[in-house]
Amino acid sequence: MELKEILSQVKTPCYVIDEQKLIDNLKILQGLEQRTGCHILLAQKCYSAFATYPLIRSYISGATASGLYEARLGHEEMKGENHIFSPVYLEDEIDEIAEICDHIVFNSFSQWEKYKDRVKGKSSCGIRINPEFSTQSDHAIYDPCAPGSRLGVTARNFREDLLDGIEGLHFHTLCEQNSDDLETTLQVVIEKFGEYFPRLKWLNFGGGHHITRPDYDIERLERCINKIRNEYGLEVYIEPGEAVALNAGYLVSSVLEIVRNGIDIGILDASAACHMPDVLEMPYRPFIIGSGEKGEKKYDYRFGGNTCLAGDIIGDYSFDEPLKIGDKLIFTDMAIYSMVKNNTFNGMALPSIELLTAKGEIKNIKKFGYSDFKNRLS
Repeated sequence: MELKEILSQVKTPCYVIDEQKLIDNLKILQGLEQRTGCHILLAQKCYSAFATYPLIRSYISGATASGLYEARLGHEEMKGENHIFSPVYLEDEIDEIAEICDHIVFNSFSQWEKYKDRVKGKSSCGIRINPEFSTQSDHAIYDPCAPGSRLGVTARNFREDLLDGIEGLHFHTLCEQNSDDLETTLQVVIEKFGEYFPRLKWLNFGGGHHITRPDYDIERLERCINKIRNEYGLEVYIEPGEAVALNAGYLVSSVLEIVRNGIDIGILDASAACHMPDVLEMPYRPFIIGSGEKGEKKYDYRFGGNTCLAGDIIGDYSFDEPLKIGDKLIFTDMAIYSMVKNNTFNGMALPSIELLTAKGEIKNIKKFGYSDFKNRLS
């Protein structure tokens, strides 16, 4: 049975995780670990469907978190290495974080001074650095090296006198980028911070590496890893989120209504604002299986969600045949960020989560209802 036919059977709106595509990505990442000795960690801020964590853990080293709740999730469900970075840690959370996290990365030396006596001997601690070297222009919102960034310690603010107890450095500067950008960034990191490497045990390359994209230059990435391991004797950590679940998920939606206002507009039971917020935040236009660009095929449509937000628009598409109410649309690459960022604005229902198994079967992971909306705020 073809993918479109299988997915057309699910009740919408619905996220579907493609187990085989997840495995394909994980095999690439596992091979990278085995060839270089690096440690690959799932960035849970991108993907945290923990029903698949046992599968993920069988291929890569563990997970990384952005706060206590993600750290708990990684500790309870991934059960591998458990790392964390947060711009600021809270007084009433740091002790639990130290108990469940192997590595803690601090965003400033003042945070390190504040908590070092409570975490020493429990976790391997590091400092996030800011090389002040931007390699992206398309998504300024995701550039930690932009002027005035609050993320990471710059070279001029680095405190060598406070390195006692610090075992590693962490930099995260990329977003959906290839390894050429990592290579140039790494050279800047070495120039600005390499003098401290002899006092360290590890270097974390952060995330944003599109390792499982077909055109990604893995050999260049391997050279970067080997350079740090062989020339400086440091362990290397990489924290991809998208690379783990890239193209491994779908959002299946139904056409609820078609109206006309100069163009044909399809109103869906999936919403950009609620179910795929990055469409508006980045912004970007997700692909729909069987569709073309506006004007490419015979019938043009604009799609929007069933909310009161005028700007809840997903994009313009074209099709070979006219659409009708009840038709199902399959948005691709929806495992990453869409699920972790979704919300119930306007009382929109959260999509259920299904797993398309490697055997081609649909298995329910989670269903949501009114109580999930109601219990969020009272």
